[in-house]
Amino acid sequence: MANNIAQQGSNRIYSRETDAEGRPFIRVRGTNRDENRAFIYMARHFRSLGLPVPQIYSVSDDEMSYTQEDLGNTLLFDAIRHGRETGCFLPEEKIILERTIRALAHIQIIGAKNFDWSYCFPVPAMDERSIRWDLNYFKYCFLKGTKIEFSEPELEDDFDALVRNLTAQRSYSETVLQRSGPTASAVGLEETFLYRDFQSRNVMIRDGKPYFIDFQGGRRGPTQYDVASFLWQAKANIPAQLREQLIGAYLSELKSLRPELDEQKWRAELPHFVLLRTLQVLGAYGYRGYFERKAHFIESIPMALRNWQELFADNRELQTQYPYLYHVSNDLFFLL
Repeated sequence: MANNIAQQGSNRIYSRETDAEGRPFIRVRGTNRDENRAFIYMARHFRSLGLPVPQIYSVSDDEMSYTQEDLGNTLLFDAIRHGRETGCFLPEEKIILERTIRALAHIQIIGAKNFDWSYCFPVPAMDERSIRWDLNYFKYCFLKGTKIEFSEPELEDDFDALVRNLTAQRSYSETVLQRSGPTASAVGLEETFLYRDFQSRNVMIRDGKPYFIDFQGGRRGPTQYDVASFLWQAKANIPAQLREQLIGAYLSELKSLRPELDEQKWRAELPHFVLLRTLQVLGAYGYRGYFERKAHFIESIPMALRNWQELFADNRELQTQYPYLYHVSNDLFFLL
């Protein structure tokens, strides 16, 4: 007997089933063969490296469905419920958040070893074009949906500045960049895996250990993007002090894997990725909320806007480099 598992923002269909011996597994029915191939390849690759992802059991001949390990019912999102709802995270919630963000460093660095980037869907790397997709997603699916008046030329000027800054970011030393080879074109150039949608709804907790799911949109790219996705997730409601503690834990783990990391440079680059991620998720919330009328996403908009405004309020450099986005963030105050 199969029981469908509700999904918030996915077109894939998940169902919990049991085999002949009564052992549970998850059946996934996808809508895009290339996306399925990406997940299956990544899951098998990460699993072979000892990383905490579900095991793939079988794949249909047409590659439109597959079965995978059942990791239970506990999302990290649910495991930190007290902290999310009160803003005061319990010690055990802080522990599981730290375990998760330390594990992220491993999937980014170890997971990239001998990785075949050609399996990535829809693109193999975070590049200028994919950044502009996210910015247009924000403009057309969120900003235009708010009905506020805005200057498209000034907005595009800030978009151009953000693209320039992001494509100029370098998280590691020049010697590491040189080892990436002359054909490397991803943002940051490093051989690191960018999870792309690393947030608490895409982490399962089993026996106190985090397991990663829904990484099929992953690609080659900079490490800061995933940290921004995780720590600035709108509904996670992680306060600034705890964010800083978790960034410290993450960087400690990252430096154990990449001793040459320039921590100061990494931190200086992070706010630009936080801004990009915030705009991207607002685009997603606008599309899923305004157009698809899904309440969960509409409810998340004020929290994402608050993250956006706080990011600018705390960073004069961002105000200077992206003056129109700063202006728009203030104009959107009425949506809070």
